[in-house]
Amino acid sequence: MSTSVTLQFPASTANLGPGFDSLGLALNLYLTLEITRSSDWKIECRSPLLSSLPTDETNLIYQVATLTAERYNAVLPPLHIVIDSEIPLARGLGSSAAAIAAGIEVANYFAQLELTLEEKLLIGNEIEGHPDNIGACIFGGLVAGVSIGEVVEVVQLPKPNIDIVVTIPPYEVKTEVARKVLPEQLTREEAVLGSAVANVLIAALLTENYELAGKMMEKDRFHEPHRLPLIPELTEARNFGKEAGAIATVISGAGPTILTFAPKGTGEYIASLFQRRFSHCTVKQLQIHCNNLEYNY
Repeated sequence: MSTSVTLQFPASTANLGPGFDSLGLALNLYLTLEITRSSDWKIECRSPLLSSLPTDETNLIYQVATLTAERYNAVLPPLHIVIDSEIPLARGLGSSAAAIAAGIEVANYFAQLELTLEEKLLIGNEIEGHPDNIGACIFGGLVAGVSIGEVVEVVQLPKPNIDIVVTIPPYEVKTEVARKVLPEQLTREEAVLGSAVANVLIAALLTENYELAGKMMEKDRFHEPHRLPLIPELTEARNFGKEAGAIATVISGAGPTILTFAPKGTGEYIASLFQRRFSHCTVKQLQIHCNNLEYNY
């Protein structure tokens, strides 16, 4: 085992509209850890995006790494971890899932746990509370997941043949705030409609019927109608996206990032239009990250 290793963990978008707490898609923005053995623990945050994060024992990566090692009664040696990131915090792009996956992998490598992907998923789901972002981060690509009691299941789905544009507002929306606006209960009619829309979305993606998939993405009943007041750009972005030829525009995770699916080959053009229209936001064309974790020594 090398005494020094570099690890990368992808961003992710969750829900894709109606797939609430179930659908996740890995994206090519990365949390990067440069790790070396040390005489004592030291954590550095290199990216300006991480300036608000703690570098002591309250750091999420450190906490997850130590908890994972303790779970298997393993010894985790002191490490020097330099953290860099392209994933903005509290923007609905899976920054916490990437940090959780990172903590699990730090323990897996340096405590020599030899965990399977499924074991990593189980730990990550217990911490995250739902398998969408963490499943996409660990497995890559598009995933559908469910957590039933202590059991978590994730299925990898074929990569959608589309372009992806994200519009990132300059403000944060904390996940706990985005969840507080959701209703405690839905009527049976609303629940049936919401699950049916999600089912048809998956079927449309699997059959590459992206026009239908786009319609279903924008018909969510579980969370988007309640989160609209938190993301004032969404309604305009959705209408503007349609004018520009986009497939669908939805909230990425808990927001405030706005996710747009675009026909293959049109992403760069649509991203340029969105950047001009929403000049106060950061607009990026992203790719789907499809690989499992790779080590660089």
